[in-house]
Amino acid sequence: MSDNDGTSVRAAFAEAGQGQVFRFWERLDPGERNRLIHQASEIDLAELEDAVRQALEQSESASDACSDLEPAPWIPLPADTEGERRWREVEGIGEDLLRMGKVAAFTVAGGQGTRLGYDGPKGAFPVTPVSKKPLFQVFAERLKAAERRYGKTTPWFVMTSEANHERTKTFFEERDFFDLGLDAVHFLRQGMMPAVLETGEIMLERPDRIAMNPDGHGGAFRVLTKSGAAKNMQEAGIEVITYFQVDNPLAPFLEPAFLGFHASSGSEMSSRAAPKTGPEEKVGVFCLRRGALTVIEYSDLPDELAHLREEDGTLIFQAGSLAMHAIDPVFAERVGRGEMAFKLPSHAARKKVPTIDKEGNPIFPDEPNGIKLETFVFDAIPLAKQPCVVEVARKEAFSPVKNTEGVDSVDTCRADQLRRFARWAKAGGAELETDETGLPAISFEIDPGFAFDEREFARRWKEAGEPAIEEGLVFDENFV
Repeated sequence: MSDNDGTSVRAAFAEAGQGQVFRFWERLDPGERNRLIHQASEIDLAELEDAVRQALEQSESASDACSDLEPAPWIPLPADTEGERRWREVEGIGEDLLRMGKVAAFTVAGGQGTRLGYDGPKGAFPVTPVSKKPLFQVFAERLKAAERRYGKTTPWFVMTSEANHERTKTFFEERDFFDLGLDAVHFLRQGMMPAVLETGEIMLERPDRIAMNPDGHGGAFRVLTKSGAAKNMQEAGIEVITYFQVDNPLAPFLEPAFLGFHASSGSEMSSRAAPKTGPEEKVGVFCLRRGALTVIEYSDLPDELAHLREEDGTLIFQAGSLAMHAIDPVFAERVGRGEMAFKLPSHAARKKVPTIDKEGNPIFPDEPNGIKLETFVFDAIPLAKQPCVVEVARKEAFSPVKNTEGVDSVDTCRADQLRRFARWAKAGGAELETDETGLPAISFEIDPGFAFDEREFARRWKEAGEPAIEEGLVFDENFV
């Protein structure tokens, strides 16, 4: 679609009713023209038109979408001997997948640490309570621990954004890829979509720049396909992509039981869920709509459904989505190609988009003035064969760091990590003082190199002679 002077690109935009993108063409210098043409040539105008139409239609019919919802079934945590037997059985299946090198990790890491007061990629934010390891290091060490346990390297795919791609790569390079090896870590830059007006017209950020935004977490499928990563995974024998977000250091993304449930059920896409803390918690909810498993955003679930309770007081719509999935690479590629039967719907997010007026002067709006188009990863669930939802203990698996204070803050995340360390230590036989919430009186960490999971910690703790736990101690692979 590109050409030397941009004639064909400009003609295509004019024909699509998007000629306003080039309304300042005559006043741009050659460098500015080249940048604008390059940016415009990466936009699929037919795809954009379809996304705008679909997003606006979805927005108008959102209330009707919740008229026939039922709570979704899930595989609960083991509560009896039979449950324990079933979980141990699928755990063995998941361990075999890891042992045979059939698992790849995928981290959504396009965010910046701005809301945390941190200048850099969110994955570089120091998150652990004692040694202040960054999020990326937490996951890298778990991958390394899994490699030692199962004898196979789990390839790691990190989805960056235009805003943090280079800084993320540099962060890994400066730390020698956390000893994972250069070939084990792959960076995939998330796709972008132009912001538009309600009329569907593309907005300009500057006279020489289109206002662009990331295409949403659903863009994971597209980048896996366009980069060739999904195809390469299949050729390498990968059968499961374990998907999680970078802001949750507790994410059990290599838990064998979940991988085993996914594989044994014949699922193309499986998910983790935990009971919601209350009707107002800002997480999506797994539901059945006309028999199909789906996720309804917390903002879209009507209050009357969100507050419905069983006789024992538990929420009827309680299965909260934790943004953790297991995905078949073949299915990921189908969705990424956007074939009609596997096409993700586009959603409209009305936002304040910095733009320019008709004279090219900057405008910084106080109210939403444009639409950002995005796709959601969980919208692929109804498209998958045999999708299943597996419960996980929230305290072991979910404590995102999103804010500087309050709910889901740096402090709550570090405290939840300490609580998990304390549970493991006490279950292993260590004497440790904790308060009524399980928070220990001292700060310490359990390094993945010392223990991959609670059972391994108990074994190694006994082997070490059950020493005392001290303030500021970090158990690493050299501790014995």
